[in-house]
Amino acid sequence: MENAVVLREWFDRVDAAGTGNITAPQLQSALAVGNLDFPLSVVQQMIRMYDFDRNGTMSFEEFLALNKFLQKVQTVFSSLERGRGFLSLEDVYEALIKLGFSLDSPAFYTVCESFDKSKKGMVRLDEFISICIFVQSARNLFSSFDTTKQGKVTLDFNQFVYCSAEAEYI
Repeated sequence: MENAVVLREWFDRVDAAGTGNITAPQLQSALAVGNLDFPLSVVQQMIRMYDFDRNGTMSFEEFLALNKFLQKVQTVFSSLERGRGFLSLEDVYEALIKLGFSLDSPAFYTVCESFDKSKKGMVRLDEFISICIFVQSARNLFSSFDTTKQGKVTLDFNQFVYCSAEAEYI
């Protein structure tokens, strides 16, 4: 309960206008204060993942859901980084498994290559969070088409275009 009070105080400081919602730029600035430097596109995806009322901003309740996700991701990162401040690609694979994401090698290495800014196989926390947000968003989009829950989908052209357009925002 004490954590909720701290989070509420933090949220209210970020919501300087007192609207009850925070925007992507406000969330981006607030995360940067905590040394989590994300491009605006990633912050916007964070909001989309938990924007239950689809208004483009984040309410306190939506923020709590995002915070729970980020805490889980950070805990897994911390359990594997061994004081180095980064994860090796093998560690990233293990971390994703711990978070419930199972990717085959081509998908895994393509995702890592997209988010490993230094291209040295050393993934920092912000990069790892970005990977997790991408994979979770992809899972959410895939699940919306996998109505039989068999892990396979068939898309017509319009659905493919929709997915491709959505992927631009993942």
